[in-house]
Amino acid sequence: MGRLIDGQWHGEEPVAPTDDKGDFQRADSTFRDWLTADGAAGPDGQRGVAAKADRFHLYVSLACPWAHRTLVVRALKGLEALLPVTVVGPVMAEHGWSFLPEYGGTGDPLYGFDHLHQIYTTADPEMTGKVTVPVLWDKAERRIVNNESSEIIRMFNTAFDALGAREGDFYPVALRDEIDAVNDRVYKTVNNGVYRAGFAKQQAAYEKAARALFESLEWLEERLDGREWLVGDVLTEADIRLFTTLIRFDAVYHGHFKCNWRRIVDYPRLHALMERVLALPGVADTVDFDHIKTHYYRSHPEVNPTRIVPIGPERV
Repeated sequence: MGRLIDGQWHGEEPVAPTDDKGDFQRADSTFRDWLTADGAAGPDGQRGVAAKADRFHLYVSLACPWAHRTLVVRALKGLEALLPVTVVGPVMAEHGWSFLPEYGGTGDPLYGFDHLHQIYTTADPEMTGKVTVPVLWDKAERRIVNNESSEIIRMFNTAFDALGAREGDFYPVALRDEIDAVNDRVYKTVNNGVYRAGFAKQQAAYEKAARALFESLEWLEERLDGREWLVGDVLTEADIRLFTTLIRFDAVYHGHFKCNWRRIVDYPRLHALMERVLALPGVADTVDFDHIKTHYYRSHPEVNPTRIVPIGPERV
């Protein structure tokens, strides 16, 4: 994948760094300011930026589950007219995420850049770190507001409400403690768990991650007994954050990341939850299996050295 070091791109850096036990290590997000309705500070005192129509731009990958979260909430809140989107191509090559057509990109409409790392160095010419999606970009100040998906979806939940966003609260006050608890386990063992299994460099690290993953899928399946949603009786961000992993699971994580104890189709309640979210207005338009499969099977040569993309599964 590569990374920036002092503002210079180094393409030889590993896609999936691991520690001395073979465990995958995910880097923290770098930019953590907060978009609010009036420019007030974020929930933990982060610098606030006032939401405005067409001031901000969202850079995403259709392949990436973290970026996919932001697209789902953008669709559910009806933010398409307020917040334009640019999509990078699915293949991460020597320059990482790319806008170039030969890598499946559609071009950068703002600055004509070829690669996403140029957006990062526009924001910080001395940037050191990974270049990831999603990116919430401020066109007025030419800077990255935030590149942490879990925070961006909470911003989208309320920041644009006064500007014509669709009604819907995916992080209701009365359910927040429970949502946070579910999110915490799902992130550690499912959302990131598939990566910990897939990028493990030692057998023990792989088995630890894989077993924790399927223990949590069993827990989630039981949790959905007699209910449609994970928390309360309404769609919340807990469902959305899980959905973007579920929709990729049978197509890529089951085979590519060796998460093959079971498929999501083998969990009737989890599969039904996935289908419920997929049927919500605008959500199906955010799912692109060509991008998803191409990205995983062609961008991780240490996992799939032949870079052959499988033709299946027939359905997810």
